[in-house]
Amino acid sequence: MTTPFSSMAWVMSGSFIGSFGAVFLKAGAKRLQREGLIRSALSNWRLGAGVFAYLVSAIFFLFGVRNGELSILYPLVAFGYVWTMFWSRLFFGEPLTRTKFVALGLIILGIAVLGLGNQ
Repeated sequence: MTTPFSSMAWVMSGSFIGSFGAVFLKAGAKRLQREGLIRSALSNWRLGAGVFAYLVSAIFFLFGVRNGELSILYPLVAFGYVWTMFWSRLFFGEPLTRTKFVALGLIILGIAVLGLGNQ
C-alpha cells in the first residue's frame, strides 16, 4: 500500500490546525480563575476554541489515515510541534533557543527518514 499525497496533505493540515488548539488552550488556561473554576472554564471561549481546533484536527486526521499507511502518516503529526513553537513565540513571547531548534531539526529529520519508507 502506498500513501497518496492527499492523505499526507490531510494529516499535515490537521497538524497545523491542531497547533492552534494548543495556543488557544494556553491562552484560555491563563484566564482561568481558581474560584468558580468550572464556571470560569465553561465560559472561556479560548478554551472552547482550543477544543474545537483539536476536534477539527482529528477529523482531518481521520480523512488522512483512511487511505494511507499509518506508519507514514502518524509521524507527520509531529509537524504540529514545529508550528506550536513558532506560535508560542508569536503569541506568548516565548524564547526560541538553540536547543529548541536542534530538537525541531531532529523531529524533521525523523519524519524525513520515516518518509523514506514510502518509497
